[in-house]
Amino acid sequence: MTTAVAVTTGVRITPAEALVRPSTRPGADYQCNLAMSLAKPLGRPPREVAAAIVAALDADDLVETAEVAGPGFVNFVLRSDWLAARVAAMTGDERLGVAATAAPRRFALDYSSPNVAKEMHVGHLRSSIIGDTLLRLLRFAGHEVVPHNHLGDWGTPFGMLIEHLVDEGWTNGHSARGAEHSIGDLNAFYQQARKKFDADPAFADRSRLRVVALQGGDEPTLALWRQLVAESTRHFQQVYALLGVSLTPEDTYGESFYNPYLAATIDELEQRGSTETSDGAVCVFPPGFTNRDGDRLPLILRKRDGGYGYHVTDLATVRYWTGERGMTDLLYVVGTPQAQHFQMVFGASRAAGYLDEDHTTVHIGFGTILGEDGRTIRTREGGSVKLVDLLTEAVQHAAKVVADRSELDSATQAEIARAVGIGAVKYADLSGNREKDYVFTWDRMLATDGNTSVYLQYANARIHSILRKAGQAADAGGGAPIVLDHPAERALALRLAQFPAAIEAAVEGYAPHKLCQYLFETASAFTGFYENCPILATSTTEPVRRSRLVLARLCSQVLTRGLDLLGIEAPERM
Repeated sequence: MTTAVAVTTGVRITPAEALVRPSTRPGADYQCNLAMSLAKPLGRPPREVAAAIVAALDADDLVETAEVAGPGFVNFVLRSDWLAARVAAMTGDERLGVAATAAPRRFALDYSSPNVAKEMHVGHLRSSIIGDTLLRLLRFAGHEVVPHNHLGDWGTPFGMLIEHLVDEGWTNGHSARGAEHSIGDLNAFYQQARKKFDADPAFADRSRLRVVALQGGDEPTLALWRQLVAESTRHFQQVYALLGVSLTPEDTYGESFYNPYLAATIDELEQRGSTETSDGAVCVFPPGFTNRDGDRLPLILRKRDGGYGYHVTDLATVRYWTGERGMTDLLYVVGTPQAQHFQMVFGASRAAGYLDEDHTTVHIGFGTILGEDGRTIRTREGGSVKLVDLLTEAVQHAAKVVADRSELDSATQAEIARAVGIGAVKYADLSGNREKDYVFTWDRMLATDGNTSVYLQYANARIHSILRKAGQAADAGGGAPIVLDHPAERALALRLAQFPAAIEAAVEGYAPHKLCQYLFETASAFTGFYENCPILATSTTEPVRRSRLVLARLCSQVLTRGLDLLGIEAPERM
């Protein structure tokens, strides 16, 4: 529950100051710090203001006790009968108490964005995971979300690569010797093409002409380019399938997609008087952006040689999604180092009229994945870690965690190992504040205790084990009255009732870690409940047993739904 205390004071306060939040203090369910904010403008001591809030509070149907604590906090304890009714209502609701938004918006969500002709590496992990989780959360909240995978599939590098493939006799995905090529070969070809480009002026000139041919629609050049895209797309989909990311080829909007819009975008900006010529290049200068010397920073639309800069592609992207697709919100899940670039693009887009007061634009930045040495994670040879290799290793590590479950057949163990391994990688990424760097370590992410997906998966599997043992009794407990006589029962019920608030917090802040923290706290509350409240013991009375089965089943539903919103599976056996 997240609510607000309404107080008529004549003093202007922010909604955040009036919020009632879950309490971390013993003996309290919720806490409000409003009195601390009101004290100074009212000229009264915080505790006096807090006492006035308690005296004026009209919530007898909800609140058991309200007390002033510390320098001026107001602590609340909810009525157990209200809490039991709230949790009981969740048991018959497939959305578990989460109401769909009353004001749905239309989101264009840009994430993952690998480069054609290059294998996906660990640098693509965070954008893919965070973006896919936000897609799930926003859709669950009731919004329309259109994902778009902005592939790097156009421009000078492809002139260079295609010219090299021509030299190699490439045709229909095969070399002159007839050998079929894979994405790994394309990586090598790209490196070879780069070396030739840097060392051979004649090859460089031919590569530039090949770019012109590509942009001009030369069919033999386009045929080779399509082969590069097709092979790369197969690779991307293999990675997404392994990672559990829902992007499909239909979600691809590469740089090439926007190429037909670039000239019109520049013409439109020139007609508005938004452009300037600087050193022969057509630019826009978003207001407020300068370098250390105070010189204005440009977005280069068209280079001196007539080629398009990637900035105009980003402007054309905004123009397309707001103008042609009618999206209200543009989200970009891209690393934090690109923050200034996106602020400049947003500023230029507003100046150009592509964005109005109803549009929102958010750069959802994130930090770097570090190795245990505190540096950007690399292979032992110093190269980029291939994403397929990392995910395969995750499953191998997870297989060791479940290998001692001899009662499960090998196929089931393999399935569980995949769910555990991939889930561990995703949860380790999502459970921390996305704006911060984090250290990648197998021991930590595969630990069976602490804030890990493995801990959550084990808690859920334990509940399923209890429900299987309970058999028909578990089914019969579906509509049983909920009894909250033991503190551990009440603590679990309180956490379960907070599921809608956890979803709201994760959506509003584009903050998956808030959902992760909630799920960990819920699983921890179940552990306390399991240890202190026998469910199947012969000494447990039937009404209490049925109530506890309801709480257990609901906890499993919350954990399963929460993990699914994170893109993580919740095996019923582990």
